[in-house]
Amino acid sequence: MDLNVTRRRALGTAALAGVGVAVAACSGEQGTTAAPAETTAAAPPAETSAPAAGGGGDALAATADVPVGGGVITEQAVITQPEAGTYKAFSPVCTHQGCKVKSVDDGKIVCPCHNSQFSIADGSVQGGPAKAPLPEVPIKVEGDSILLG
Repeated sequence: MDLNVTRRRALGTAALAGVGVAVAACSGEQGTTAAPAETTAAAPPAETSAPAAGGGGDALAATADVPVGGGVITEQAVITQPEAGTYKAFSPVCTHQGCKVKSVDDGKIVCPCHNSQFSIADGSVQGGPAKAPLPEVPIKVEGDSILLG
C-alpha cells in the first residue's frame, strides 16, 4: 500500500469532495432552503398587494417603501422615486457583467462587482465600467402599490 500522497491524488480527491458538496447544495435548494427565502422576501408583498390593487399585474412594492431620491431592489426590478410621486423601474442586473445591483445611494443605483453606477431617474451610466444603461422595466402605480406594467 502506497502511503505517499501526490499532488495529483490530493487535487483529485478535493475535486470529488467539491462535486459532492455541490450536489448536496443543489438538492437542498429545491427543498426548504430557497423557497422560504424567496417567499419571505418577495412573495408575501406580491400576494397581499396584488389582489387589493385590482389585479393589473404583480405587485413589486408599496409606494411608501420607495423613498424620494432613492429606491428599493426586488428580484424583478429596481424601483426608484427620483422626485416625489414619480416612480421608475429598471432591471436589477448590471449591464457590465451581469451582477445584481446591490444598493441605491445618493441618487444612484450601485453594482457591487465593479462599482458601476446608474441614475435613478433614467438608468443612464453615471460611473464605473458599465457602458450601457440599465433597461427600463414597465410599471404602473395603482393605489399604494407599484405593479409590473
